[in-house]
Amino acid sequence: MKLKKKILLGYNSVFFLLGIVFVWAIANLVSLGSSSKAILSENYRSILAAENMVDALERQDSGILLIFLGDAEKGYKQFQKNDANFIEWLARAKDNVTIEGEKKLIEDIDSKYKIYRHKFSTWIDFNEVDNYSLVSSVYSVFFFPSFNKIRKRCIELRRLNEITMFNASVKTSEVANRAIWSTSVLAILSFILAIIFSFILSEKIVRPLRNFMEAAQKISGGNYEVEVKVNTKDELGQLASNFNEMSKKLSTYHQINIEQLIYEKNKGAAILSNIEDGLVVFDDNLKATNINPAGHKILGLSYTDTESLHCQDIFSYSKVCKQLKETIDKGKHPDVPAEKRIISLSVDNKVRQYMFSISVIHGSNKNFDGIVLLLRDVTRMKEIENMKNEFVIVASHELRTPLTSMGMCIDLLMESILDMIPEKDKKLLKAAHEETHRMKALINDLLDLSKIEAGQIEMQFNKVKVDTLTKHVKKVFKHQFETKSIKISTDIPEDLPEVKVDANKITWVLTNLISNAMRYVGEDGHITLKALKIGSSVHMSVQDNGPGIPQEYQSKIFQKFVQVEGQETKGTGLGLAICKEIVRAHGGAIWVESTEGEGSTFTFTLPLFKKTRPALNI
Repeated sequence: MKLKKKILLGYNSVFFLLGIVFVWAIANLVSLGSSSKAILSENYRSILAAENMVDALERQDSGILLIFLGDAEKGYKQFQKNDANFIEWLARAKDNVTIEGEKKLIEDIDSKYKIYRHKFSTWIDFNEVDNYSLVSSVYSVFFFPSFNKIRKRCIELRRLNEITMFNASVKTSEVANRAIWSTSVLAILSFILAIIFSFILSEKIVRPLRNFMEAAQKISGGNYEVEVKVNTKDELGQLASNFNEMSKKLSTYHQINIEQLIYEKNKGAAILSNIEDGLVVFDDNLKATNINPAGHKILGLSYTDTESLHCQDIFSYSKVCKQLKETIDKGKHPDVPAEKRIISLSVDNKVRQYMFSISVIHGSNKNFDGIVLLLRDVTRMKEIENMKNEFVIVASHELRTPLTSMGMCIDLLMESILDMIPEKDKKLLKAAHEETHRMKALINDLLDLSKIEAGQIEMQFNKVKVDTLTKHVKKVFKHQFETKSIKISTDIPEDLPEVKVDANKITWVLTNLISNAMRYVGEDGHITLKALKIGSSVHMSVQDNGPGIPQEYQSKIFQKFVQVEGQETKGTGLGLAICKEIVRAHGGAIWVESTEGEGSTFTFTLPLFKKTRPALNI
């Protein structure tokens, strides 16, 4: 039998028992209704007829007394009127004979009433109205005995029906009590049978499910050698067969893949053991849970202290642990420039440079499972970069002197013989003059960039108002704006706080960005200087309506010697790189937002000036 049929059979059985109780209760209610109806229909009508006959008879007697008292006309009318009423109710009593002895009483009442009427008619016909008052003694002898006999028989009829009605009500009460007890007993028995049947059915259904739960717990614990025994052919039996088959396949799959898992684990361990970069795994409490051999060597740690080490015990640099903590709090690694992720560590009595990077480990449900810290040796790279910077500085210094001499010679030639040489030679001399000055500008930019990267340029940080910087820059470019018909506007709030910057260096950044914008917007262009406080810094922007920068160049526009193809100018390609280094030296960042054909917006951040409390001399 299917599980669905079992459940339906259980419910139908309960409904069947409830139906029996319901039918039995209805039958008892019908029986009670019939008994009540019988009481009303059989006895109440007879009692009502008897009451009305007594009332009509008494009014007739009153009419006779009125005649004797001298009001013959009124008394006669009253007698005749109630005579009709008496006969009407007597007829109803005859039609409602239902109990033993009632018919005989009615017949007796009928016969005696006929005598009573006959006496009245005879007496009325025999005597004159004027003589009625003279024969009043006739009433007590002639009329009252008949009246009294009829009245008593009517009262006996009423009493008989009242007794019968009382007995019927007692019988109805007994029927009601029997109905209550029988219905209650039947309902209790049905309720008990329904509970017993429900327990039996639920146990039959739940027992296999309990076996499934126990088997599932064993499988989740790694025991695949389980089998569910269900001796039914319903859905639970089919589920048991499928479950047992699944368990066998899981066991086979586990046995097949465990070797593969061991192989992958050993392969991963071999890779980690032979990798040259150091790897340190931390939990959410910043405790080291795993360190590869290269990490032990770089950090100078023994293999026995790994699990008891905290981040502060491993690194003396607070910025490493700080960034690890920030990664745990945010759930992702912070966006930190590469030059701020370099630390110095002593390895084999030699100081080496390492760049660290942080990666978050997510579990199967994307939950946080740990952090991996990678230490990459960049000592050789830094040495090469330093050598390159030194070479650039030396070469620039060495080239500056001959270029200066060449420039002076060309300037002297242009002043002395420019009007004496042919036009073709004039063009060559002017080209040499422009290229010499371009080379000098390139050498100066290279020297400035190398000094900034090497940290050799001193920064003089002061409290500066942003509108002071923009006003100075606008004054510098005023003549060029007017010459090229370029409009410049500013959007700077009046309550903008002051910034902590080197005014000369930031002015150079603004000057360079505006110069680039002027090259591309051409005549009738528009440049907007904006500033806005966001968080703990001020965002300054230089916006233009030029041709814009293609998407593929926006990520590398701040690199050295990068220029957009098709938009070459007479620049050296180092201006934006110098801007980037100056902004970084202020602890800020610079980026560009551009859409081709709609212009570009260069934005950089400057730190706010924070007031410090003076030290107290105690």
